[in-house]
Amino acid sequence: MPLKAGVAYNSGKAMTTTLICVILGAMFLLLALLRLGKKLHHVPAPPYIGPFLDSNLRRFVQPADKLIERSGIKQGMTVLELGCGSGAYTTFVARSVGKQGKVYAVDIQSKMLRQLEVKLTRPEYVDIANVELRQASAYDLPFENESLDLVYMVTVLPEIPDMGRALQEIRRVLKEGGILSVTEFLPDPDYPLRSTTIKLCQGEGFILENNAGNMCNYTVRFRKPVSG
Repeated sequence: MPLKAGVAYNSGKAMTTTLICVILGAMFLLLALLRLGKKLHHVPAPPYIGPFLDSNLRRFVQPADKLIERSGIKQGMTVLELGCGSGAYTTFVARSVGKQGKVYAVDIQSKMLRQLEVKLTRPEYVDIANVELRQASAYDLPFENESLDLVYMVTVLPEIPDMGRALQEIRRVLKEGGILSVTEFLPDPDYPLRSTTIKLCQGEGFILENNAGNMCNYTVRFRKPVSG
C-alpha cells in the first residue's frame, strides 16, 4: 500500500473508531441520566415508545420463547401480564396458554392499551380470542383473591413507585402455589441487579424457584407459598 494511501486508511479508521466511541459514550451518558431521573421519579414507559417496545428488534434481544419458558407459562393457565404496554409479548403468551387458557393484559395507561387493542385486530391475530384488556393500577388489581395461576412482568416492576405494595397485591390475586415471573433487561433505565429483584420478592414472601438468563437479560421465577 502506498504511503499516502496507508496514512489515509489509518486516519479514516481512527476517525471511525473515535466516532463509535463518541456515540457509545453519549449513549452511556444518556442511560446514566435516564437512570438518575428514574430513581428520583418513577414513571411508566411513555406511550410514544410503544412501537419500539413492540418491535422485532426488542424481541431479538429478549426472545418471547425464552421468556415463556423461563416464566413457566403453560397451556390452560390463567395469566396476568402486568404492565403489558403495547403488547410485545401478549400474543405469544396467549397462544402458549391456548384456547383453554386466559391472558389478562393490564396497564395503567389507556394509550398503551389502545395500541394493543389495535394490534389484536390485525388479520395475523384473528385466532387469538383469549386476551382481555384491563386498565388498572398495580396497587388495585381487578381480580378476586387467589384467582390467577401466574403473573409476569417484563421490565415493569422497578417502574412502580411502591414495589412492595404491588407485590403484596400480586400475592393476593395469585393462587396458592401460583407463579410470579419478573424479567429485566440491562439497557432499560430502571434495570435492577438480579440480587436486588430476588431480595425484594423474597421480602414479600415469595419463594425463589428458578433463576435464568445472564446479567443483560434475566428472568427470576417465584412461587406463592402453600398454606400448611
